[in-house]
Amino acid sequence: MDRRAYLKTGAGVVAGGLFAGCTGGNGGGQEATETATSEAAATDGEGTTEGTETGTESGSEGDVVPDNVVIGSDIPYRPFEYNTASGELTGFDVDIARAIFEEQLGTSYEFKPTSFDSIIPSLKNNNFRIIMSAMTINDQRAQEVDFSDPYFTAYQTVIVRQDSDIQSREDLRGATVGVQKGTTGADAAQQLQEEFDGELELNQYDQVNGAFQALVNGQVVAVINDNTVNAEFVNNQGEGQVRFLQGEGAAAESGENAPDYLTLTVENYGIAFRQDDDEFRQRVNEALAAIREDGTYDEIYAEYFEG
Repeated sequence: MDRRAYLKTGAGVVAGGLFAGCTGGNGGGQEATETATSEAAATDGEGTTEGTETGTESGSEGDVVPDNVVIGSDIPYRPFEYNTASGELTGFDVDIARAIFEEQLGTSYEFKPTSFDSIIPSLKNNNFRIIMSAMTINDQRAQEVDFSDPYFTAYQTVIVRQDSDIQSREDLRGATVGVQKGTTGADAAQQLQEEFDGELELNQYDQVNGAFQALVNGQVVAVINDNTVNAEFVNNQGEGQVRFLQGEGAAAESGENAPDYLTLTVENYGIAFRQDDDEFRQRVNEALAAIREDGTYDEIYAEYFEG
């Protein structure tokens, strides 16, 4: 199955649901944004002092929209945020950020690479203004941050090597699976571990690429992660190397137009804000609504998920 089929099946089914579906991540695209991202990469969210933000939010005190929006994000997370061979930050979220902040709100923005498992504490520590990083809206996180309107529906899915004996959900019992730390993929794996009475070993990695490499190297038999990111990896590996684990699951149970592969969860993504940032969150929600209405969102979506 080609890239288009995987991504359209996994993400495109929500085109008539939330906003046609897509997840948040990193991005910039402007020269100034890329420069700021490169500088921020050296600190990975840990080099700033408490109560400060990387980048200059130089609007006067009380301004709803700052002059420069610093965005915390876990990079790489292809196809949402990743660097090209030439070092350019690109991806779906790069373009969504440009549409929201530059085109709709008339302000600049930059992305600050940050480990996902520490990204909420970093936001609360004022290391950046918002999080755009394929972040699932859930009750646990909503106790610490406020979310924008949801702008993508995704599923937690399982990929295995093509030559694997794993053919069903039950076949994972007793296996070792790879996940990224601090993600809902890790949560889904832990739930599966409980379902199997502990008969599932989890190898957790700082970035999803570590889990993918472990799968290729035979260190884990499966990776549990977002469907669109898994799909990108499956297709980049070439035909016949890696596959989705098939079967019905959460999407079918919830009445979604389910893909033909196993879905462990159905999730909505949002942009995360500190809990005292209501006016700015409202402006971002308005901008999200505007890019949906004028067709910009659909154009960006088509570039990454239908082509």
